[in-house]
Amino acid sequence: MNRSGRGLQAYAVIYLLFLYAPIILLPLFAFNSGTIIAFPLQGFSTEWFQEMWANATLRRALTNSLTIAVSASVLATCFGIFAARASTRFTFPGKGGMMGFIMLPMVLPEIIVAMSLLVVLLGMGVQLSLLTVIAGHTLICMPYAIAVLSTAFSSLDRSLEEAAYDLGETKWSAFRLITLPLVMPGIISALLISFTISLDEFIIAFFLAGNEPTLPTYIFSQLRFPRAIPVIMALGTVLVLISIVLLAIGEYFRRRGNARIGGSPTGGLL
Repeated sequence: MNRSGRGLQAYAVIYLLFLYAPIILLPLFAFNSGTIIAFPLQGFSTEWFQEMWANATLRRALTNSLTIAVSASVLATCFGIFAARASTRFTFPGKGGMMGFIMLPMVLPEIIVAMSLLVVLLGMGVQLSLLTVIAGHTLICMPYAIAVLSTAFSSLDRSLEEAAYDLGETKWSAFRLITLPLVMPGIISALLISFTISLDEFIIAFFLAGNEPTLPTYIFSQLRFPRAIPVIMALGTVLVLISIVLLAIGEYFRRRGNARIGGSPTGGLL
């Protein structure tokens, strides 16, 4: 390997260490018996995990976040199915502009989206609650669901649907019996990715939750209390593990779906 190759390799290693070192440090401090987040570590302890499960406010925030994440992921995936099928199967005036408008929340700063939603909702007299957070998270998650589902629908062989029509199936029955099972791995992948995005999202929840705590807003509120930092480290360790598992499952189903319908298993969003 020449000098430039070794330099590039060293840069990649340093970059990955810088990117993932905070995540690696989370479990170290989560199992540390000391209350000060610093080296050297004082000893091994599971006290912070026990304190985390015993916290009633944290459990309420977790329940709220799970409710929001499940609702937003289901809504975003359902809307994503409609949008992805329309964009991959039909041609209509303004299609490009309409799809670009739908995908816009993916590139807009979330704080702009959150402030805009807050102004609109307050102007309409809507009371801030978990429902407003669900609406905001659905808006944020839908472009990601569409990106995953568009790959699944565009890779599907249209001759399968045409053969179903020739055999007497209606458009709805062909979609239900042929198309939907073939793109189901993509649907599951979109659900899991949307769930993960919603569960981790902070800015929309901060602006639209009102008095209802969510997990990210609860974590933010506890950062000013030094005694609560080890508990947050324990919670962060659990969240990182959950996110990794969900994203791994989502990627597995996406690759399985691409392989099933004849597409590239490595193509798509991830």
